[in-house]
Amino acid sequence: MRDVQYLDEIEQAETLLKPQRVDVLRQLAEPRSCTEVAQALGQTPQRVYYHVKRLVEAGLVAQVGVRRIRGITEGHYQATARSYWLSPRLVGRIGPRAARDELGLGHLLDLMEEVQADVAALDPDRERPSIGVSGEIRVPPERRQEFFEDLKTTLQELFARYGGSEGDAFKLALACYPKGRTDE
Repeated sequence: MRDVQYLDEIEQAETLLKPQRVDVLRQLAEPRSCTEVAQALGQTPQRVYYHVKRLVEAGLVAQVGVRRIRGITEGHYQATARSYWLSPRLVGRIGPRAARDELGLGHLLDLMEEVQADVAALDPDRERPSIGVSGEIRVPPERRQEFFEDLKTTLQELFARYGGSEGDAFKLALACYPKGRTDE
């Protein structure tokens, strides 16, 4: 089972639009038969099998085993991933892309789509070091521009220091955005 499956085909996304299928998919985090899933969800095995069949056709579930019970062959199914990402490109951009304003929300969304597509394309079987860092920085409004300039300078120094043509290529994307309001 993969950690993440990136869904970029409209047919796969349509398969997940039925809440009953999402419920079935969650039950298939571990190998189970349609009968076992039906019992857990309070459904009939036939109804669950219908949804499992659609999930298999979409490549979101795979048959992982078979067993015979009282002359009947029963399949065991499992989700193909622990998590599913829907590609923003399924809908696509509506209208022309706005001019690249590095401080604009549109630029941040474009960057996140690019990162999502890049991460989804990584080969999980090939070991490559990566790092994910997240944190919160508090900047007084009067020092915001100074902070952005310091951040930009620091990143430009890193790009210059490690920007040679030798070694493994890594992509660095940084998103800096206001944190949503929370009750403190």
